[in-house]
Amino acid sequence: MSSTVTPERLTGRAWAVLFVLCGAIFLEGIDVSMMGVALPSIRADLGLTTGELQWIVSAYALSYGGFVLLGGRAADLLGRRRMFVGWLVVFLLFSGLGGFATEGWILILARFVTGVAAAFLTPAGLSIITTTYPEGPQRTKALLVYAGTAAGGFSLGMVTGGLLTAIDWRWVFFAPVIVSAVILAGALVLIPRDTERPAARGGFDIPGALTLTGAMLLLVATVVRAPDVPAGQTAVTAAAGLLLLVIFVTIERRTSAPLIRLGLLRNAALIRANTGAILLVGSFVGFQFVAVLYLQELRGWSELETGLALMVIGIDAILAPTLTPWLVTRFGNARVVFGGFVLAGIAYAAFLPLDVDWAYPAMLPAFLLLGLAFALTYGPLTIAATDRVAEDEQGLASGVLTTSFQFGSALGLAAVAAVLSGAGELTTDAFRNGLLVPLVAATLGILVAFPVRERVDAKG
Repeated sequence: MSSTVTPERLTGRAWAVLFVLCGAIFLEGIDVSMMGVALPSIRADLGLTTGELQWIVSAYALSYGGFVLLGGRAADLLGRRRMFVGWLVVFLLFSGLGGFATEGWILILARFVTGVAAAFLTPAGLSIITTTYPEGPQRTKALLVYAGTAAGGFSLGMVTGGLLTAIDWRWVFFAPVIVSAVILAGALVLIPRDTERPAARGGFDIPGALTLTGAMLLLVATVVRAPDVPAGQTAVTAAAGLLLLVIFVTIERRTSAPLIRLGLLRNAALIRANTGAILLVGSFVGFQFVAVLYLQELRGWSELETGLALMVIGIDAILAPTLTPWLVTRFGNARVVFGGFVLAGIAYAAFLPLDVDWAYPAMLPAFLLLGLAFALTYGPLTIAATDRVAEDEQGLASGVLTTSFQFGSALGLAAVAAVLSGAGELTTDAFRNGLLVPLVAATLGILVAFPVRERVDAKG
């Protein structure tokens, strides 16, 4: 794909392409978080338990995370534009199908396929950026705008989800159809065609994708079902998940076209970035699950009131593309990520005193700190996970990062759901115990980020 920038500045067309790609990642982010606010209404309409409810989110996250590496390789081999446009159509169709669901399993199936579509769409979009904009300040700026848009979509989706669910929860599925159609029209016009077809370098690692997805499904199911099944069954499920991971690694070592080139995982900075991604999104999604159920089911707030209450977290949509680039340039990725995790830990701790008559001003500091924390961590983690990676493996690196985000989302949500399900009744004590999950994850994030040392330069 030909470059649309000069070393000095982004051209008008480069900004237009970036706008389309940011639209897609904004759609992906807002789609996930809108679902979180709509969950209580979906549960009431379809009669789902807490454990079943979390699968609406986890089915999407796990199919996304399980197939995104295959999606990254497909982008590298079959063409980034081709994958971006084609899977955007699939995303559009199955998002619409979810809106017509009358039973839980139909909705979960629709979310699973939508996650597969996102798994091919997202790494294609990110790798278009990393191969279109030259490494250095221009790519850093494009990635921070892109990541900031994703973070903003993730946060603002809670508000949008509240507004749409107040009308009907099905609009949470229908609205992305409209947005997808607009992005599709822009992509067809603005994104340059794939001018070069890479030489064949082996096939696609379907067995690797299936074993990885199966492993993640089993591990998340282990966490979700732990409070409700005997310990022996939990151990068997966990062992099966770990066995599939071993099989996955074996496949990757032997196949001529591995899903992951294992040598890529020797990059210590990449490992830290992906570990941080798991902890960041896992803690955030877990907190959102607790906050939404607390506000709607314990406090009796409406979907609109819940969305408006959480709206301030969307401050990261403003700070990520403005404050974060300056901080990265001034202090480097490591210090910015570390500071973000510290703020996240403080935010989760600040929400622990929740009570049945807790006033909103008491919740507000936690929401503001969390929005700032997300702004400081999401973009720099994206840069760290793709920086200094060969161009022909940018799709792979993007896929690894997205796998980490999605697996973290599913795992964090599963852990919180397990704690709440184990409590039986959703009381203040149950919600406080659930909050310990994101608090522990943020603490681990601080430990992961603390030893990272980088040069303070434009690339962070």
